[in-house]
Amino acid sequence: MIRAPRIGSPRIGLGWLDIMRMGLVQASIGAIVMLATSLLNRVMVVEYALPAALPAGLVAWHYAVQLSRPMWGHGSDKGRKRTPWIIGGMGILALGGIVAVNATILLPVSPLYGTLLAILAFSMIGAGVGAAGTSLLAMLASGVVPERRAAAAAITWIMMVAGIVMAAATAGSLIDPFTEQRLAVVSGGVALSAFCLACVAIAGIERRLIPPQHPNADAPTASFGEALREILADATARRFTIFVFVSMLAYAMQDLILEPYAGLVFGMSPGESTKLSGLQHGGVMVGMIVAGIGGSAFAGRRPADLRWWILAGCGGSALALAGLAIAATTGGDWPLKANVAVLGFANGLFAVSAIGAMMGLAGAGQQSKEGVRMGVWGAAQAIAFGLGGLTGAMGVDIARGLLASDGAAFQLIFAGEAGLFILAALLGVRVTMRTANPLMVAAPA
Repeated sequence: MIRAPRIGSPRIGLGWLDIMRMGLVQASIGAIVMLATSLLNRVMVVEYALPAALPAGLVAWHYAVQLSRPMWGHGSDKGRKRTPWIIGGMGILALGGIVAVNATILLPVSPLYGTLLAILAFSMIGAGVGAAGTSLLAMLASGVVPERRAAAAAITWIMMVAGIVMAAATAGSLIDPFTEQRLAVVSGGVALSAFCLACVAIAGIERRLIPPQHPNADAPTASFGEALREILADATARRFTIFVFVSMLAYAMQDLILEPYAGLVFGMSPGESTKLSGLQHGGVMVGMIVAGIGGSAFAGRRPADLRWWILAGCGGSALALAGLAIAATTGGDWPLKANVAVLGFANGLFAVSAIGAMMGLAGAGQQSKEGVRMGVWGAAQAIAFGLGGLTGAMGVDIARGLLASDGAAFQLIFAGEAGLFILAALLGVRVTMRTANPLMVAAPA
């Protein structure tokens, strides 16, 4: 068993201020990604009247590029330094955001060259998110003590959402009246400001950390292929990868269909459905806060893992989706707003507990492989996010054509999502129950 450092040791895990500073890096990542996935998507479709499939394909491509996450994680494992990879990834991400803006402006003038430049830009965005995000989570996994993992996951995710909201509000207020020059200046300012904020926030944190103790830590570092094969051969890591994929697939399937559902089934206006989406995201934030506080407060008195929070989040999400499925054919006086708020709350519980469990499992193994493990799970998450939105939207379209009923089509898809969340709950509880003791000793205490 790996023993914790004595009380007199110079550093016992990441402090709350350090965790908040790392949350600022997550906020910076979210701010730049917002430019590509939200602002530029709107400009391409509305201002330039380009096919919606173009920005959708570019966003899907940036997720596909994140399959490289295990390689970025292995690079930071091998060098035993995370900070250069975080700063380097942020640099690539910021530059990719600026190139994406220029590609968008070029599209109406030269569609071919604009599209090729956009593919390059979104490749850079995907690579930057992979390098910076994976290395940041690996640093959290190796530096946060078990009782703080849930709170650390909540803080970093909430700050990422806050970064997206603040960047969207700032860019939205400065870009009107729309001109290409304003688009370039505002977007470039957001990207550069986010990069500088991330550099300042992460500076000096890693130097104060005591590296986690691993058996055979002094052995020669395994190659990427060897490290990846070792992780995939580990039954616990493999099961957790499947859990991440299934749960995030269910999580993402509702993204593109909730507002159409509100409009087609309940007759809501665009403004009303947008407010409904905002209500869901508000519920997500509350759920994250509750899971962060609760998961950390009870870590010392209850089983060390977060299995009950995973079960509550996935089970609650399944019940809320079942409610939406019932409402799809009954409609009428169904409390839709309350149902959506509960869905968001349960999603928030699940998201934070899953990331907290991910941090705990990342430190398991014979050598320091937090980066590769986080990379594997990050790649599974990216695939699930990319497929989830597409599967949900295409599923509704196909079901509407086959069933000739909007309500029945949405009912089928929501019921399928609920089933995925139930499967995810079973997978998550099985993994964390089998690894309760390793979670206590794998990271510094």
